[in-house]
Amino acid sequence: MDSSSVSLKKLKFGKLKVVRRHLLQRYEHQPFISCLAGLYSCRWKRYQRRRTEPGKFCCKMGECVFIPFLVGAFCLSLVFLYMWGEAKNDYNNFDCSTMSVLGELFVSINWLFTAILLSPVQVTAPYLHIGAIAAMVLLSWPVALHAFRMRKKVIQAIIIGPYLAILVLLFLIPLGMYSPCIREVGTLGPKPALIGHRGAPMLAPENTEMSFKKTIEHGGDGLETDVTISYDGIPFLMHDSNLQRTTNIREVFPSNSTQNAALFSWDALEQLNAGKWFLKDTPFSCMGSLSSADQKLAMNQSIYKLSNFLRLADSANKLVIFDLYRPPAKHPYRNTWINTTLEVIRDSRINPHLVLWLDNTMRSFVQSVAPGFQHTMASKAPVDELLRDNVVKLNLVYSAMSSEDIRKYAQANITTNLYVISEPWLFSLAWCVGVQSVTTNAVHSLKDINRPLFLMTPKDYRIMWLLTDAVAALLISLIFALHWWREKGFSCCSDDSGVVLENGTYNKFRTVGHTQLLFDAMIPKSGLLSFQSCVPRLVDAVPGGGSD
Repeated sequence: MDSSSVSLKKLKFGKLKVVRRHLLQRYEHQPFISCLAGLYSCRWKRYQRRRTEPGKFCCKMGECVFIPFLVGAFCLSLVFLYMWGEAKNDYNNFDCSTMSVLGELFVSINWLFTAILLSPVQVTAPYLHIGAIAAMVLLSWPVALHAFRMRKKVIQAIIIGPYLAILVLLFLIPLGMYSPCIREVGTLGPKPALIGHRGAPMLAPENTEMSFKKTIEHGGDGLETDVTISYDGIPFLMHDSNLQRTTNIREVFPSNSTQNAALFSWDALEQLNAGKWFLKDTPFSCMGSLSSADQKLAMNQSIYKLSNFLRLADSANKLVIFDLYRPPAKHPYRNTWINTTLEVIRDSRINPHLVLWLDNTMRSFVQSVAPGFQHTMASKAPVDELLRDNVVKLNLVYSAMSSEDIRKYAQANITTNLYVISEPWLFSLAWCVGVQSVTTNAVHSLKDINRPLFLMTPKDYRIMWLLTDAVAALLISLIFALHWWREKGFSCCSDDSGVVLENGTYNKFRTVGHTQLLFDAMIPKSGLLSFQSCVPRLVDAVPGGGSD
C-alpha cells in the first residue's frame, strides 16, 4: 500500500514537472503566419521558431509591424458590421435612381454621422462598454507577454502605461455615460403610435389599397402617403415624380415613361399596373415571402385615388398624414391644388380630427375652411410660433430631434412624430426618449414590441458595470501574474532551458503525451543530442526519475 502510494505521488509530481517545463518554454512566435494559415486554409496551428532570449520580443520585426495591421483590420470589420446592423433602417430610404453621385455621397456622409454614429451609440452604450472591456482582457495577454519579457523598466513602462491608462478610462467611463433606456421604474412613457409609411411596403406594393389594408390588419394607428394631382384634377397617391419605379409605364406608354406623373390624365393612370414591380424587384431584403393569395392580389393593384384612401381610413378610424405635391408649371391645377385637395377631403366625409394637415402653404386659409384638422409642421420652430399657428404635432426625420427637444415640445402639448423608423432598436430609442408616434415600414413587426430593447434601471446597470469591471480586473491580474511567474521561472531555471530549437517546428493545438512533449523539446530535427547530454535530462524528466 505504502509503495504504491509513493509511486502515485511520484507519478503526479513527474507530470507536474513536465507541465511546468512546458509552461516555461519560450519561443519566437509567428502569430501573423498562424492567422493567415488559419483564415485561408482552416489549419489552425501554432507556428513557432527558435527559442528567444530574455529581453527580446517574441516576434520578429516584420511580425511586430504586420500584427497591428491585422488586428486593426479585424476591429474595423467589426465596426463596419455594427454600422451595417444599424444602417438597415435607412437602407431602403435612399432614392439613388434620382440622385447624382455627389448628391448620393453627401447624403450618405450626412446620414452616417447623424443617424448611424450617434443614435445607436446612445441606446447600445452599456453593451459597447462591456465589449470594450472584453477586448482589453484579450489584449492583456500580448501586453503582459511583451512587457515582462523586457529587462529595461523604461520599455516595460512604455508598454504597460498606455494599456493601464485606457483600461482605467474604460472602467470609469460609465460615470459620464448617458443612455435614455437607463431609467427608473415608472418613468417610461406610453408606446408610440405606429403610422404605416405608404401603408405596409414590406407586405404589399406601396401606396396601394392592399398596402393600407395590411397596415390596418396589423393594428397600425395611422396611414401615411403622398398626394399628386392628375392633369384633369384627380388627386391620387404617388411618391415619385414619375411613374417608372412603381408602375408598368414603360410597357403601356413607352414614349412618355419619364414624364411627370401629374401630367397624365386619370384615364391614362387607370390603365397602369401598380403591383407587378413589387414581386419583381423585391424592394426590401427582409420582406419575406408572400402567400399565393397575396401574390395574386399584389399583381392586380392599381394607382389609388385620394378619395378612396380617405374613405378607407375613416371606416377604420385611422389617422392620415400626407405630403401634398404642387403640380409642375403649366399644369391647369398648379395654383388651385390646395382647394382641389380640400374639396376631395370634404366630399369623402372623413372625420376632420383624423387628418394631420402637413402642408404649410396657405395654412391660415386651411384652418378657416377646415377647423377640425390637426395641423402638423415638418420642421422645428420656436414653441411660441407653433402655438400661434395652432400647430399640435411635429413630423420630423428621427435624426433631427433630441430628447430635450421632445420634452420641451411635450410641455407645450405639442406631440412629435418621427420618420422613418423600422428597426426594433431605433423604435426602442424613440420610445425611451418620449416620442408619441413614429412612421414606419414595419408595422407588422413593431406592433409585437411591448417593452423597449436595452431597457434597465440605474441599479441594474450599476450591478452590471461593477461586475464587469471586477471580473475583468481579476482576469487581467491573473494573466499578468502568469507571465510574471513565467519570466521569473526563466531567470531562476536558466540551466533547464539550454535547448535551442534551430529549425522551424509547429505544434497542433491539442494535448500531446509527455513522452512526445519531452522529445519535441529535446530532439531537434537537425540531429539527435549526444547520448551523454540526453540521459541526464531523461532521468530528470521521467516521473520518478532517479529512483527506478
